[in-house]
Amino acid sequence: MTMLSDNVEADTRERILLVAEKLFREIGYQKTTVADIAKMLKMSPANVYRFFDSKKAIHAGVARRLMGEVEDVADVIAAKSWSATERLRELLTTVHHMNAERYVGDSKLHEMVAIAMEEDWDVCKVHIERIVVTIAEVIADGVAKGEFQVADVQLAALCTCTAMIRFFHPQMIAQAAHKPGPSLDQMIDFVLVGLAPHRHTK
Repeated sequence: MTMLSDNVEADTRERILLVAEKLFREIGYQKTTVADIAKMLKMSPANVYRFFDSKKAIHAGVARRLMGEVEDVADVIAAKSWSATERLRELLTTVHHMNAERYVGDSKLHEMVAIAMEEDWDVCKVHIERIVVTIAEVIADGVAKGEFQVADVQLAALCTCTAMIRFFHPQMIAQAAHKPGPSLDQMIDFVLVGLAPHRHTK
């Protein structure tokens, strides 16, 4: 009986998050209320609060879902049988495109993410850490196979993520869209050169 009730609870939580995300996209993050979410689900606001103790918790849950989807795709790419160079290029490119499509192409959802970043929600920190860990896994495999040469894999992953910030951070993607700077491919080329084995010249 407990397992059944746990499944029902998980399903209800998921439905609340899906409806909240839909409303964030349609009327905006700030304008959406718990009452709006409850009405669409045909339940009382009090019932919504049984699953999420605050409006902010719902917002964080939506952000967690969206960021989790990016992390899942990054993990799939990292696990492929391609070379480390190919996987890292695909991973960095995909994270950029997913963030650009979700947050920059959708102004109302972008508003939610911008506020999440400004308030430094824990979900943002966890997301960045997860992406760095996945990048580190690919770099470590590249080092083991002689494709990359770095003394500190974790530091190399952090540097890679920092180098890509213009292409990863939703606000920076939007702000830098029409400003001079390297293209996505040029930036990834630069990162890969930095990771490549050093050639000693006489």
